Amino acid sequence: MSEMLRDLRLADPAMSRFDPMRRIICFDDFDRGFCGWTQLVGNYEHSLDTMNPSYQQHTQPQLSSVTHWDNGTHGGWDGTYALKIQTRPRKGARNVAIKRLTFRKPCPIRLEFYFTFKPEATELRLSETDVRSVGFLYDLQDPHEGGKRIMPHLRFLNAIDGAHVQKWQFKRVTTEVKPLGTEGKTVTHDHLAPDGWEDLPGGHQKLCYNEIPTKVNWHYCRFDFDLAAMRMIDFQCNDRVYDLSGAGPIVMPAMRNLWCMLNIAFFAETDADKRALSYIDSVCISGDF
Repeated sequence: MSEMLRDLRLADPAMSRFDPMRRIICFDDFDRGFCGWTQLVGNYEHSLDTMNPSYQQHTQPQLSSVTHWDNGTHGGWDGTYALKIQTRPRKGARNVAIKRLTFRKPCPIRLEFYFTFKPEATELRLSETDVRSVGFLYDLQDPHEGGKRIMPHLRFLNAIDGAHVQKWQFKRVTTEVKPLGTEGKTVTHDHLAPDGWEDLPGGHQKLCYNEIPTKVNWHYCRFDFDLAAMRMIDFQCNDRVYDLSGAGPIVMPAMRNLWCMLNIAFFAETDADKRALSYIDSVCISGDF
């Protein structure tokens, strides 16, 4: 990147919070709207009843001013709105927001975003173990015949069964891929099923979690991935940078109609019978093309 381009980005308050690669693929500031983020709908054929039950719990993400009952409107990182991903109020429930893109050149790409999370403040207690996890994933497909579908997953496991855990995990297994309907065009699998998560080496991290259930602090994340090699490069959360050489993505045979797919998703899970709330303030996806 040239010094002039770098200096121009540093002079822009909206972009200077990020460290993008040479070309910006998208910059999503949710003060401008949903910016293409939507509900992850499970596959179906002829009837919604054929949808995998694990996807039936998903709902549309919302634009939120991060309002709480005691302090009114918190707002986002530097504006009013953030993208809110909200689970149902049932222990183990999850929700997923997704942005569906394609790529034009296999190259290194970088995902950067600011996030925070809280349980729904239904009790006058800290509730720091009521969110099970928050995380993100890519859903990618090699552009060549005979290629692979690649799905890197990372999550921050905050708590499990009421015990504070606070560590990053990755996943390289999914459930059985099953056909849907009778036309042979649609399949389903649950790549976010609760089993199969592995600990990221050295992945314990204490994130800022404020003293009452309505306060939030924003965190920075960066994830680098090489589309040419279909390889995870490295990952950063706040002040910690993690080596991903011992981690890997979910790998499966290419699907019949997903060439050059570049999907990005954020998800949240609850560990209590109350809603888990994950907020994404802004997202920058950049590449080296």
